[in-house]
Amino acid sequence: MQVSTPVISTKTMFLALILMALCVTMTACASAPRQRHGPPPPRASNNVCMIFHKYPNWYWEALDTYYRWKIPISVQMAIMQRESDFQAGARPPTKKILGFIPWGSVTSAYGYAQALNGTWRDYQQETQKYHTKRDKFGDASDFIGWYAYKANQQLGIALSDAYNLYLAYHEGLAGYKNKTYLQKPWLLNLAKTVQAKANLYRRQISQCKYYIAKVKRS
Repeated sequence: MQVSTPVISTKTMFLALILMALCVTMTACASAPRQRHGPPPPRASNNVCMIFHKYPNWYWEALDTYYRWKIPISVQMAIMQRESDFQAGARPPTKKILGFIPWGSVTSAYGYAQALNGTWRDYQQETQKYHTKRDKFGDASDFIGWYAYKANQQLGIALSDAYNLYLAYHEGLAGYKNKTYLQKPWLLNLAKTVQAKANLYRRQISQCKYYIAKVKRS
């Protein structure tokens, strides 16, 4: 008896290719480096004292940044919360093919501070800290301090002004100088939330910093 060869439809082949692409994507995600710290407990982003209680070293590292760059801890933490919600391996949303197949990130932003590749290299070169990593809290904190200091020196933004520092952080120093943020009402609203968060964190830190400071640095 003659056995007929099954005919594979174009639709079937297309679905097979999609499944292969998804498998490759999932493998790549599974092999990604693990975070050095997990995200804070649920709702902890509204309580900086809870965050420092869970990760005492973060307080000392943020304090180092304050001593070096003079940016208040509350402002550092507010910007970081807005950018990554304190997740070490945070990345921006991925591009998608056909509306659902992941295909690369929208930008090269990564880590606690969501620093771009090029800006991070500038930071490393200017500070001569070539072994810093974006998924280490202390390095990300120092990066935010460095960037805020540049905004202060070049644009005259006060280091306690979380609203304008965030606009400069998001748009870049040149973009802020050219007032590109005026074309983005949504960004102005985000900057307001960063300022509000910085105000909240400042009040909280004033109440718990003495307790947190009693925990020795590991």
